Amino acid sequence: MTQVCTVAYVYGVVQGVGFRYNTQHKATALGVTGYARNLDDGSVEVLACGEQEAVDRLVEWLKEGGPRSARVDRVLVEPRGPAEHKGFSIRY
Repeated sequence: MTQVCTVAYVYGVVQGVGFRYNTQHKATALGVTGYARNLDDGSVEVLACGEQEAVDRLVEWLKEGGPRSARVDRVLVEPRGPAEHKGFSIRY
């Protein structure tokens, strides 16, 4: 199967609400690798790598608002080249 990587920039109330932790949980359940990290502008960057369908499901979950504690205003998505990641981590 073909592995794809996508980066999503999530804007809204997404820091200090457990967003990265919940994203890690969802990604792991879908078999997606990569990371989630806070950015200085208040957004969260999510790198998702895996099977196309699993990555698409994670991105759709982000667009639908992610965890209940968050408020997602917009999600910008860009394709990325293949990358090797072990698991899904939270970066600081």
